[in-house]
Amino acid sequence: MRLTVRRPKLGVRSLVAVVASTAVAAVPLAGSGGSTALAAPLTSSAVSGTVNWWAWSPTDTATADAEIAAFNKVYPNIKVVFKLISIPNWVATLRPALLSGQGPDIFDMQPGAYVQEFNSFALNAVPMAEAALGSNWQSKVAPSGVSGLTYDGKLTGLSIGSVYAGSLWINEGLFQKYSLTAPTTLAQWVHVCQVFKSHNQGCFVQGASQEGFDQDTLQSIANSVKPGLWTDASKGTAKWSDPGIVKTLAIWKELFSDGVMQPGALGYLQYPDANNDFLTGKDAMIMNGTWYMVNTTEAGIASGQSAAGMSSPKPFVALPIQFPDVAGLGNKSEMYGDADWGLSVYTHSKNIPAAEKFVEWLTSSTAGQQSVANQLDDLPALKSISPNFNQIKLVDPKVQLGAIESLIKEVGNVTEPRESLLGADVQNAILTAAESVATGSATPQKAAETLQSAAVAAGETFK
Repeated sequence: MRLTVRRPKLGVRSLVAVVASTAVAAVPLAGSGGSTALAAPLTSSAVSGTVNWWAWSPTDTATADAEIAAFNKVYPNIKVVFKLISIPNWVATLRPALLSGQGPDIFDMQPGAYVQEFNSFALNAVPMAEAALGSNWQSKVAPSGVSGLTYDGKLTGLSIGSVYAGSLWINEGLFQKYSLTAPTTLAQWVHVCQVFKSHNQGCFVQGASQEGFDQDTLQSIANSVKPGLWTDASKGTAKWSDPGIVKTLAIWKELFSDGVMQPGALGYLQYPDANNDFLTGKDAMIMNGTWYMVNTTEAGIASGQSAAGMSSPKPFVALPIQFPDVAGLGNKSEMYGDADWGLSVYTHSKNIPAAEKFVEWLTSSTAGQQSVANQLDDLPALKSISPNFNQIKLVDPKVQLGAIESLIKEVGNVTEPRESLLGADVQNAILTAAESVATGSATPQKAAETLQSAAVAAGETFK
């Protein structure tokens, strides 16, 4: 899962030019059971020691533990200690540790502004890629994982995989309980929420205090208004004050005024607040991307429910659905995505060989990437790896398998980026626009004009 404000805001804008058309290589249809080996055997199997891995993702320790256990079948003498750091505390925890020289051996790295902020603390990852995949390694991985993690010619980490946003997730059991179907229009969405609320059941939940998740909803609305407009504004080929963006903000306002957004949404965090409400059944819908596939597995949703405070987890059928045509213009709201995150080796690690072996294995070996794929948290960086559903225990395969395979197939054609084109200043301005419209302190027109001015002040150029 990507770190955003879906998380606290990053530093300054990344200087890496990420081209939308390289956002993803085609992802093979799931269910193929894996692929032939891509990586050359990793050497130095006798390497040993303990390495510390600090991360905001995977967001549950069960996923990390499964990946570490699979790694230890190949490298039993390397102990990997996983430390999950909450999203709001990531920068405040990581940066002082890196500056002190006592940082973790391995840490998560996100494409975009974090690459600029933390690149000096990361070893050049090209030798790791070459050791694992050979001199032609770039031909074997999704290009977004290379461009997004490169700063000033330096590859700061190796990509785990990619994520895509623009989907809603529903609790299928609650929809069946009240004889409801997934909404495909704004009017249907409003109706569904009215029915749920009439039964004292929460409907849709969002952490609207965080820019990244607001941005996801806004980009999806914009794609319903005018496909590709959000990306055009991100590139500077359209203005943030474009009438389509004004319309997007007006529909965003309707989500609040028409009762789709839950009360107090502007004070909610997506993680843990909204996520916990959905996983515990308090609310029936949530805006999240492909990383939420992990909650279709028995282990994934049970782990999430336990973390949300359920002493006796009760897994339910979670399903992805298309974002509704909220503009009513007949436009399909296409999804969008980037490389999710990578793993970096700390320049002052006390056990660089062991740290590199774990990074190489998880990001570049067939077994490691198959482990990633089978967690259904990220779509793997290696092009020919796909989830092996013979090894994945879904809550209800008859209901969920087809939906997941369709989702994976759909994002294989995605060309729109999610966050890689936007710097921190513009993202902060997006959050301000979203909040001002939601509270009524600014009209959609005024908020769009203010956003455009902020983008210009941040250095974005427009054609």
